[in-house]
Amino acid sequence: MDNQVLLTQFEEIEGKIEHLIGAYRALESENAELKNKIERLEGELQGKAAQEAQFGQEREQIRNRVGNLLARLAETGGE
Repeated sequence: MDNQVLLTQFEEIEGKIEHLIGAYRALESENAELKNKIERLEGELQGKAAQEAQFGQEREQIRNRVGNLLARLAETGGE
C-alpha cells in the first residue's frame, strides 16, 4: 500500500511539473512576442520623432520665407 501511495504522489508531482513546464513555455513565447512588439514600436517611435523634427524644420523655413515676404512688402509699400 505504501508503494501505491508513493506512486500516486509521484504521478501528481509529474503532472504538476508538466503543467509548470507548459506554462513556462507559454510565457516564453508571450515574452518573445512582446519583445518583438517593443522593437517594432521603438522603430515606429524613432521614425515619428525624425518626421516631427523634419516638420519642425519645414515650419521654420516657411516662417522665415513669410517673414522675408512681409518685410519685402513693407519695404515696397513704404516707397
